[in-house]
Amino acid sequence: MEEQQFVLDRMSSISRFIYETMPSFDIAGYVLFLVIFLLSLLVYKLGFAKKLHFKQNLVIYLFLLLGCLMLTFLAFFLPVVEGLIVAALILIVYKIRLRLEKRNSSTTLR
Repeated sequence: MEEQQFVLDRMSSISRFIYETMPSFDIAGYVLFLVIFLLSLLVYKLGFAKKLHFKQNLVIYLFLLLGCLMLTFLAFFLPVVEGLIVAALILIVYKIRLRLEKRNSSTTLR
């Protein structure tokens, strides 16, 4: 029990929250992986995605899934989830400003 508390004390905040609220450590690991994968998918879509064929998207998502597996191991003690949240927020603000600027430039040209 003392070892578990030592590990929980050293975890990053969101990872610790997931591990403290889930009923078992196995489920918490899967939830952490799912959170990292969904946030990585959001960041990819907002910042880097282009129109590609289905097979090309499938390959990209497969490698994204494998990369998120490695990120999950790092997320125990590093703020990976927090970094993905910040990246997603920055890209959301960027996309909103880009749309507003496009809308303003199209109305001034008329």
